[in-house]
Amino acid sequence: MNKYAKKSVGEILLQKGAISLQQLEKAEAERKISGESLCRIIPRLGFMTQAQMVETIAEQASILQIDLANQLIDPKIIALVPEELARKHLLIPLFKVANTLTCAMVDVFDVQSLDELVLRTGLVIEPAIATENEIRKALDDFYLEGGMQNILKSMDDNKSEHKQEDEVETHSLQRVGEDAPVIKFINLTIAKAVSDGASDIHIEPEENMLNIRFRVDGMLHQQALPPKQFRSAIIARIKIMASLDIAEHRKPQDGRIQIAIVNKRIDIRVSFLPTIYGENVVMRLLDTSTINLGLEQIGFQHEILDGYRELLHRPHGIILVTGPTGSGKTTTLYSSVSTINKPEQSIMTIEDPVEYRLEGIRQTQVDLKVDMTFARGLRSILRQDPDVIMIGEIRDTETAQIAIQAALTGHLVLATLHTNSAAGAITRLIDIGVEPFLLSSSVIGVVAQRLVRLTCKECAGRGCKTCSMTGYKGRTGIYELMIPDQHTRDQILSRASMEDIHKGAVDRGMKSLRECGLMKVAQGLTSTEEVVRVTQ
Repeated sequence: MNKYAKKSVGEILLQKGAISLQQLEKAEAERKISGESLCRIIPRLGFMTQAQMVETIAEQASILQIDLANQLIDPKIIALVPEELARKHLLIPLFKVANTLTCAMVDVFDVQSLDELVLRTGLVIEPAIATENEIRKALDDFYLEGGMQNILKSMDDNKSEHKQEDEVETHSLQRVGEDAPVIKFINLTIAKAVSDGASDIHIEPEENMLNIRFRVDGMLHQQALPPKQFRSAIIARIKIMASLDIAEHRKPQDGRIQIAIVNKRIDIRVSFLPTIYGENVVMRLLDTSTINLGLEQIGFQHEILDGYRELLHRPHGIILVTGPTGSGKTTTLYSSVSTINKPEQSIMTIEDPVEYRLEGIRQTQVDLKVDMTFARGLRSILRQDPDVIMIGEIRDTETAQIAIQAALTGHLVLATLHTNSAAGAITRLIDIGVEPFLLSSSVIGVVAQRLVRLTCKECAGRGCKTCSMTGYKGRTGIYELMIPDQHTRDQILSRASMEDIHKGAVDRGMKSLRECGLMKVAQGLTSTEEVVRVTQ
């Protein structure tokens, strides 16, 4: 037994001088609240990287350090530990010698995990250590990928039993959609998408195949392809899960699925669109655990955060959040209203659709089938005595005018708009018919934003298994905040161009999107190429 065997992770790191006493106390306080291991908390708080922690613990406690990036593991060894147990304790079995099973773990000092592993396997457990990111990637590679390969093999072995696409009759769609291999394929596809951090699953019919891609960090990535014969069954299964009409192939359909994966509740918005080769399906994954993100966590830099927070605490006026589709506008709105959500305030929303349920906030969904438009819903909300109103998107003149009037009559209004810059929001509203004098009196701030990919921490951008060889892992926001002053208001009244309004704001201190992006490049968070890509 080594001299560190009875020491805690915190004591080992403190004795080595890897962290300070103050940092350890902060991590311990977090552990008492979250119940997580210090091995996960300390890197998350930024006191050490995962790699530094693993190296230090391995050296000081004489524990085997494993690099899982290029590790090959026998499927028979993987089968010794149930996936549920491996994910619960963040470990992966590596190899077995006689009656001893060596497992890579995040927390090698977790006695309860080791005891449970002994009971479930009946083997002596020898712990090794690896980073959390490596273990999570290995779990997906050897459990999800292995499971997917088995399912695809099963489907391939049974494809002769399935009729060709055009031979499948309507009355048999329910049955083929409930075939066990099809159900397992869909479940594993969704689970892998969640694990990979995908925002969307694209299921795309081609002439001779059914293509499947995940959108991860804004980019589409190819996935394993099922046999073409299962195309109807896969589409039917998704419709069954979304409670849609499986016999309807000619009209677009939209639905919703709720599913629990790895202790997360995932809401899935599903869209079906007929194409020449069959129905195209896009599944938008909404992880409800992300709705409590603070403004700092979504990327607001300190240079503009104070100004934006001050706007959120004003009693009235309209704040516009702008950017193209997929730039994170909805997340910013949710984070903003969560910041000011207090018992003494009434906050109401009108959205299309309601993506996340927010506790303590009254949310209304647009429904064109019953003529519940943004404008009609907004009028009704104003009769409900709200303090704060969130509008999912301003799409037309009527909605814009009601929102402006609400801001002028004592309400704080937050809304999104599809424009490429903060200044563009002003000219866009004028273009759709809002009078300049109303805008100059009501708009208190405009945020423009983009999402940039973060440089992978494991490989510093070179490309590794953790980031699927892209060099990037995760995304963060970059922002420009325009707070109209008297000069800007005069420009609005004189119908100045977007370029002139933007230049005037920059001349008086506003940092542009590209400037904010380059600040994150200087911090080592992203690359110049990535900032240029999203701001050009």
